[in-house]
Amino acid sequence: MDKPQIIAHIQKSVNYTLFDGKWIPSSAKFVVLGSHARGTGAMQVYEVAHGDVKLVHDIEKSKAFKCGTFGASSLHQRYLATGGFDGKVQIWNLESTELPVYSVTGHSEIINAIDGVGGLGIGEGAPELVTGSRDGAVKVWDPRQKSDPVATMEPGEGETKRDCWSVAFGHAYNAQDRCVCAGYDNGDIKLFDLRTMALRWETNIKNGVCCVEFDRKDISMNKLVAATLEAKFHVFDMRTQHPEKGFASLSEKAHKSTVWLGRHLPQNRDVFMTCGGNGSLNLWKYSYPSNRVAKDSDGVEQGVAGTVNLLQNVNLSTQPISSFDWSSDKEGLCVCTAFDQTLRVLIVTKLNRL
Repeated sequence: MDKPQIIAHIQKSVNYTLFDGKWIPSSAKFVVLGSHARGTGAMQVYEVAHGDVKLVHDIEKSKAFKCGTFGASSLHQRYLATGGFDGKVQIWNLESTELPVYSVTGHSEIINAIDGVGGLGIGEGAPELVTGSRDGAVKVWDPRQKSDPVATMEPGEGETKRDCWSVAFGHAYNAQDRCVCAGYDNGDIKLFDLRTMALRWETNIKNGVCCVEFDRKDISMNKLVAATLEAKFHVFDMRTQHPEKGFASLSEKAHKSTVWLGRHLPQNRDVFMTCGGNGSLNLWKYSYPSNRVAKDSDGVEQGVAGTVNLLQNVNLSTQPISSFDWSSDKEGLCVCTAFDQTLRVLIVTKLNRL
């Protein structure tokens, strides 16, 4: 009984497709995003109170929402940035949602993924958003500049456009450095250095990349989890980059189904949850090797991958888990959404003992 337990605390059905759910920072509220059957956008804010959830705001917009983040907002404002099916990047004041406080048509097709950095006291430097789209482009936005992205990473003339499924910020440990990692439908993972505006590293894991996430955004790159279509995830040790071999990594089979997401516990970067296409959650702990760096036959330093251990797993739904978000305020509190049109507030116990 010393293992962590994953408890479904509250379940609530809704009448639309759920794509994303995020805790509103420093509150007992969360926001969920999705699409009504008629193609309009659903945005609902719920408050957790007395073992139940109460609907606080119910907002419908003309176009469906795919993803959202608070990562580029201040703790004072707590504005939600969203990516839509119409390619729009928008920022919303959840207290007053008649009009977005920022809106730009960022992509020609659906925005699959969005991430933010520089807000909430996380990460140095400017508040920025990154979006990845079916149009093959990855774009970085500074909400203080109205129209144009501050950086665009897209295929050149004559190159095949790949559907970008996931984006993540990392390495934002000072005002100058930050990286964006992007995962694509053909298994490509690309790491863009925003300081040098150059591709720093790329690899292919032979399988559509559903999710990439650094274990922390605001430290020198440490670990990266990449989740894939065919029941596998990869953990890369991002501290040591070998000139030929790149970063050391391990891969692990999980969920007997697509691994949709990997999400690190904010209070302990070595613990993460993966979410499966079969409606299951797996809780993992990463263990470092005794030495993270070794030398190859030429004396060049290369990383050494660690190991992962499954702590707990639970089946929540018959449908894929579409989003998962840990609370940064209360350790073990999380919200997830699934394609069974149900949102769930979960409690994971005993995390402080790991």
